[in-house]
Amino acid sequence: MILVDSTIVSVATPDIISSLHSDINDVVWVTSAYLLAYAVPLLITGRLGDRYGPKNVYLVGLAIFTLASLWCGLTGSIGTLIVARVFQGLGAALLAPQTMSVITRIFPAERRGQAMGFWGAVAGVATLAGPILGGVLVDQLSWEWIFFINVPVGVIGFGLAMWLVPSLPVHSHRFDWLGVGLSGVGMFLLVFGIQEGHEYHWGTITGIISVPLLIVLGVLVLAGFVVWQRFNKAEPLVPLVLFTDRNFSLANVGISVVGFVITAMVFPFMLYAQAVRGLTPTRAALLLVPMALVTLLLSPVVGKLVDRYHPSLIAGFGLTCLCVAVAWLGYILRPGTHIWALLLPMVVLGLANAFMWAPLSVTATRMLPPQNAGAGAGVYNTTRQVGAVLGSAAIASLMESRLTSHFGARGAALSGGAQTPGKSLPAAVQSGFARAMGESLYLPALLAVVAIVAVAFFTNPHARRGAHAARGSSAASTRAGAGSADRTPAHIAT
Repeated sequence: MILVDSTIVSVATPDIISSLHSDINDVVWVTSAYLLAYAVPLLITGRLGDRYGPKNVYLVGLAIFTLASLWCGLTGSIGTLIVARVFQGLGAALLAPQTMSVITRIFPAERRGQAMGFWGAVAGVATLAGPILGGVLVDQLSWEWIFFINVPVGVIGFGLAMWLVPSLPVHSHRFDWLGVGLSGVGMFLLVFGIQEGHEYHWGTITGIISVPLLIVLGVLVLAGFVVWQRFNKAEPLVPLVLFTDRNFSLANVGISVVGFVITAMVFPFMLYAQAVRGLTPTRAALLLVPMALVTLLLSPVVGKLVDRYHPSLIAGFGLTCLCVAVAWLGYILRPGTHIWALLLPMVVLGLANAFMWAPLSVTATRMLPPQNAGAGAGVYNTTRQVGAVLGSAAIASLMESRLTSHFGARGAALSGGAQTPGKSLPAAVQSGFARAMGESLYLPALLAVVAIVAVAFFTNPHARRGAHAARGSSAASTRAGAGSADRTPAHIAT
């Protein structure tokens, strides 16, 4: 539910624009508000799971998420929808760290790969199934049903969680409220500045407030947050000791990039499919089916590989596939591109999802002690969502920028695509619109290279575990030898 709602709005964008008399920048805020409200509290909600039990926090989050979904479907204005999405994001923030924390605390490190493989399969498929499910609901019912569908699922999920999710030991924690405030303010300033930059021509918004000022202030506040975490003598919101583990730090870099790329990719591709190819939301979303199928089939298999092989090899292959697939899509987006040609990079994208989710998550959490499981899961999910928020903000600005480059002042009017679902843009503007969407994809493709470089520096946790066992065996032999020496006659010992 959480990940489906990260992407499901993308396929309903034209309908929401038309129904609520909005524009693309406002509709992108429907996603950005959700992702921002989801990302900011994750650091503390992971700790809440440690303190009050992951099952209890999970149930509270699920109830908030389900009720907020109902509110989203009942709204009649774009402003109210954005507010409802904020509450939905808060519910998601309570839910997300608990799923990863439970897996980390139940499964030993050497068996965690397969468990995270299934977790990764759900994550990969859900992220991509959002547009498919959204297309069917928008075509057959209306855009409101992309939110109403969560209500029965949430009710069933609540009952299953009450029955099946185990109650785990709790750990006492203090909460760093100043850290929460600093991280929230910094993220909001940064994301708002990036997303609204093009709207205000990267200049003044009002009075002395400008886009560059907001971005700089956002960076400074986030830097202040990191400094506060370093010198907080009580219990910091983010235990920086987590980042002394190289693999944890690098996995967080990787998952942040994945969040950025996946979120940024969906918007221009869905607009191209509907505005240029004239596909209905359902048919546009069905272009993602090969990706979802490959991810679903291979993720459990990859989970087993993670427990045996170096994570750099597995995650590096997946992230390379991600880079190639997104760049490939960007290159071939043209009005006359055959449908089968669009499906080929989707298969490669399925490989990417299968091979990157499990190794990144397992490598990040493999060495975490139980008392830091919630904090580690909170940090990991936060970095993923920070990437997704920035991806959502950056792609909105980049799409408008590329449309302006191709069409001048008319570009802003085309940013919502065709106003009638299933109808394509006039032939005279299709080529430029398609190229603008394709060029927008080069940014996430380029950023994927950063993740490829990061995971190349993973250390091999299997070797570390073997070395640890060897040291234990050596120590035992030394103790045994010492005991034998004590029983040796003095002249022989001498």
